[in-house]
Amino acid sequence: MIPLMSKKSVTDHLAAVPLFNACSKKELGIIAKASTEMSFPDGTELMKQDQSAREAFVLTEGTVVVKRNNRKVAELGPGAFLGEMGLLDKGPRTATVIAQGPVEALVLGPREFAGLLDEVPSISHKLLKALAARIRDLDTKVYG
Repeated sequence: MIPLMSKKSVTDHLAAVPLFNACSKKELGIIAKASTEMSFPDGTELMKQDQSAREAFVLTEGTVVVKRNNRKVAELGPGAFLGEMGLLDKGPRTATVIAQGPVEALVLGPREFAGLLDEVPSISHKLLKALAARIRDLDTKVYG
């Protein structure tokens, strides 16, 4: 595979991701090394609702549409991190994610993702905060 970005560029992208912004340069290097750069053409399903989770994504370029039960629930762009829930609990995907135009992303498989959580503890703390924020958002939407 031809690299899409230099390692410096990859770490720059990672530093801009809220989940990773507390990481040191060394930790960002570890994350960059563990991830695979991939390009997805317009219309590609990065993940499909109810299927098994096989990877997590960090969007570096482009936009994706998130659909739940065929209803658009979000649009995400560079810096978004998605797919981590299925890797954490080994459960099915909660949404379908489709590239809207060309998309570039860093992809982490289950082994790499688990290794990062062990090797870079600050990610675990940030991930817990991000998941708690999502739960609070949902709680507010459902219960007011």
